[in-house]
Amino acid sequence: MTELPSAGDLMRDYTISRGVVLRAFAALHEEGVAEPVPGGRWRVVRPGKQVDRRPLEERIADIVVDEGLAVGAPFPSASVLAAQFGVSRPTVTKALDKLEVAGVLASAGQGKVRRVRAVPTREERS
Repeated sequence: MTELPSAGDLMRDYTISRGVVLRAFAALHEEGVAEPVPGGRWRVVRPGKQVDRRPLEERIADIVVDEGLAVGAPFPSASVLAAQFGVSRPTVTKALDKLEVAGVLASAGQGKVRRVRAVPTREERS
């Protein structure tokens, strides 16, 4: 997704007020063309492209169900998941840690393969 210029950049480049910029962003958001991102920025939303906005740990937990992994089955590594979801490895590691705390995954230690401890139900994931 393409990030739009900041409000400050638009104010400076087009000599318009902050209110005008914010109203323009609000209109783009209303039309479904743009959405806010953390840090006060905005990005263009591509038509027809659905983006899963759920927390990463929920999307990773879906792998257990979607791929039919049984209890005790090896789970993909943080590197594989980082490439799959387009995020950094430390971000994936934090999500995996949350799934370990929730009892979905079990870790044998650093450098060891994580395994499925329990298959999450829909209620546990929501």
